[in-house]
Amino acid sequence: MTIDSPLNERFLRELDHCSKVTKNKLRKVCSLRDDSPLSEAIKYAVLGGGKGLRSFLAIKSAEIFDVPYSQAVQCAAAIECIHSYSLVHDDLPAMDNDDLRRGKPTVHKKWDEATAILVGDGLQALAFEVLSQRETHHDPEIRLNLVNSLSIASGILGMVGGQALDIHAEKSKASLNLTSIKKMQSLKTGALFIWATEVGPRLSRNDIRPFTNFARYLGLAFQIQDDILDITGKAEETGKALRKDVKAGKATFVSILGLSGAKKEARLLIEQANKQIEKYGEKAEMLRALAKFSIERKF
Repeated sequence: MTIDSPLNERFLRELDHCSKVTKNKLRKVCSLRDDSPLSEAIKYAVLGGGKGLRSFLAIKSAEIFDVPYSQAVQCAAAIECIHSYSLVHDDLPAMDNDDLRRGKPTVHKKWDEATAILVGDGLQALAFEVLSQRETHHDPEIRLNLVNSLSIASGILGMVGGQALDIHAEKSKASLNLTSIKKMQSLKTGALFIWATEVGPRLSRNDIRPFTNFARYLGLAFQIQDDILDITGKAEETGKALRKDVKAGKATFVSILGLSGAKKEARLLIEQANKQIEKYGEKAEMLRALAKFSIERKF
């Protein structure tokens, strides 16, 4: 799929559409909280830029099983709340200490650290509020399954746990090997990719395993591309500060595998990802398009 191929053009249109419908949903949800002193900062965090890959995965995996669109969008909104909360907290001085996110000042820079902490807390809670609503699914057992699985994916056994491993490695100055980095990133980045991709089978009571495996490979490839862009990218395209990992002496896929080795590993991971969903044929075409995009993107 070349950058100007019809499939790529369709993928980009679909990505943009999924992002817009998810933000429209979030805009409605946030409007109910306009009286809160955090309202403006929450909207800034969750309605700003971003690729919307997780919401895209949720919506497109649901389409494979003919899940009602409104249910998929509920889940897409929830995962974007969790992802946005994680970015707000990751940017804090006690964590990654970033001044720029999505090409704009980070929440703690535009407001202050206390506001950023509360915005993250609020978005995390909002995700589970949205998921628990009847609009997500009429069956409370399925809603509970979604709430439970997202709490695991975003908690100490998932994203938060991966971030903790990253901080521990940085503080201890430990030299991570490839296995350690894969473990850390499969939690820090991969856990939310996995949950988003499982939305379709979870909502329709189908087998989640092919989607879990697809997303596991996808998440690692996506992180490798992030490491590559940290070396080769441009800040005006990525929307964030670059070369920070090199300056901090952090182990990355690129520092261990080299630039060409990292690119090769990413391609192999995407090949493995796509094998997991072969049986879904054309219905999974957009998932495969996203996988290809994830290692070709410049932002």
